[in-house]
Amino acid sequence: MPWEAWLVLVAVVVVFWALLRNWGPADAVLVLVVTVLALAGELSGSNRLPGFSAMVSKMGDSGLIAVGVLFVVVAGLVQTGAMSLVTKPLLGNPRTEQAAQLRVMGPVTLLSCFLNNTPVVAMFMPVVDDICKRTRIAPSSLYLPMAYAATFGGMCTLIGTSTNLLVNNAYRKVSGTDGMRMFDLFWVAAPGSIAAIALVLLCSRWLLPRRKPAIQLDADPRQYTTEMVVSESGNLVGKSVEEAGLRNLPGLYLLEIERRGEVLAAVTRRQRLEAHDRLVFVGLLESVVDLLKVRGLERSQEPAFTLDAPAARRRLIEVVVSDRCPLVGTNIREGKFRTTYSAAVVAVARGGSRIEGKIGDIVLKAGDTLLLETDEDFVTRQRNSNHFVLISGVENYQPIRHDRAWVALLILLAMVVVASLNWLSLLAAALLSASLMVATQCCSLSQARQAIDWPLLVTIAAALGIGEAISSSGLAQTVADNCIRLVGGDPWLVLVVVYLLTMIFTELITNNAAAILVFPIAWQAASDLQVSPLPFVVAVCIAASAGFATPFGYQTNLMVYGPGGYKFSDYIRLGVPLDLIFFIVTVLLAPLVFPFK
Repeated sequence: MPWEAWLVLVAVVVVFWALLRNWGPADAVLVLVVTVLALAGELSGSNRLPGFSAMVSKMGDSGLIAVGVLFVVVAGLVQTGAMSLVTKPLLGNPRTEQAAQLRVMGPVTLLSCFLNNTPVVAMFMPVVDDICKRTRIAPSSLYLPMAYAATFGGMCTLIGTSTNLLVNNAYRKVSGTDGMRMFDLFWVAAPGSIAAIALVLLCSRWLLPRRKPAIQLDADPRQYTTEMVVSESGNLVGKSVEEAGLRNLPGLYLLEIERRGEVLAAVTRRQRLEAHDRLVFVGLLESVVDLLKVRGLERSQEPAFTLDAPAARRRLIEVVVSDRCPLVGTNIREGKFRTTYSAAVVAVARGGSRIEGKIGDIVLKAGDTLLLETDEDFVTRQRNSNHFVLISGVENYQPIRHDRAWVALLILLAMVVVASLNWLSLLAAALLSASLMVATQCCSLSQARQAIDWPLLVTIAAALGIGEAISSSGLAQTVADNCIRLVGGDPWLVLVVVYLLTMIFTELITNNAAAILVFPIAWQAASDLQVSPLPFVVAVCIAASAGFATPFGYQTNLMVYGPGGYKFSDYIRLGVPLDLIFFIVTVLLAPLVFPFK
């Protein structure tokens, strides 16, 4: 091999070791390695190593940009509550980790058969986050199975992933035929997917970590008291407390229900909700914030607790009342708190004790902590005030625009249809949908900017750069040629080598690059052996998607790397058995479904 190939091989080993040992964030490690390779290419003048310009050009990759834009589309779905509107009846309230995994993996697999798996993962990420909060299941138990399920579904049809289309187009060109049909891959990929889902359900408790969020719900000693009203036009009227998902909220307790002046103190899980019921909750700050986003519940419409500020400008602020506040000793309603401070009191905490009564009837004391909904200028107005000891904003809160939920869903549906029918590319469809999300006020421009996960995009771009170096340096071609030469003329052994080469390259240089690299080798091997090329084409399609053992084997793997709190070793533990399942199933079934002769 040329020295450039040896250098890239060392670089790949360093990347694997650094991520395995968790030396630093994935984006930092990959960018450092890419910089070294690009610098070597610039200094040596070698055309086998891409220089800085070639590496930077990877940032303009259409697939990468599409991933970034899809975050904006998802922001519109989250800010309107559209995803929970569709998925909550489907996913229900799973009681066990296995039930949650099955309820998530089933719909994701089916959707990914007909939709590109990248937007499917993007759409289900907030859904998984919500399930984890409601059920207290560790996010690391669900995010990776969800990402893998999207890959399972994508393998099963010709349009499930761009890799299948890419390989089929190459097959049509060299064979002069119409190529594969829509469900040709199904007869090999579906059995592998079923076996893979079974493995996840049965063995993930030993193969996946149970990492808790950095901030635990039980860590905050403050017990906020808040109240919500059941909306007359909402979806909770007539449902029991348990059916509404209000029974086992993490860090939150439904204290009582007031109905037509009567207080129901002992609230059971079978208690039916009626319109205008006033629900009093006691719980932690994060749980109160989540409660404000529940569809079918709304704040009290009394003038003392409503704001004139538009929803896009509203913020949640925590303040601690000082002994110099003029409202100390008076209740919130009579003290005209909203008029005085242009802020509505959402919840009140007094140390670790519970406060009885309605929010408006609570008599303020020095040291009380108030959760306020106000406009974005509140902190500036009260910065030098001695009425409050402490003022701090609550992160990641925006009022949910439930009235825009169906608008967001229609935009999403239009994007899926347009991209699936190839009327527009995925990038063009995503850009149009993201623009519509902002234009129709499903999300604001600032929310759209904040939704983009820049570290993830940098990680994917750097991984693409390393893949380019592996290919252009001659490392990949050298390995491929030598492996094919070793096995001689047995079609089964050649099929094994083709699959393993594609899978290994997928783990290192992403799926599309692996498919492009190995397809000509597979086609030439089939021609030399004078056998049908279809088993080899199917093997390349499936192996190019079956990159489960590394975070950068498939871009959906990288999308859940941060939210799931994973380490590189987590992918190896669960991914290697999945790789083996698809390898065994494909090598055994492909020649049976598509005979060599």
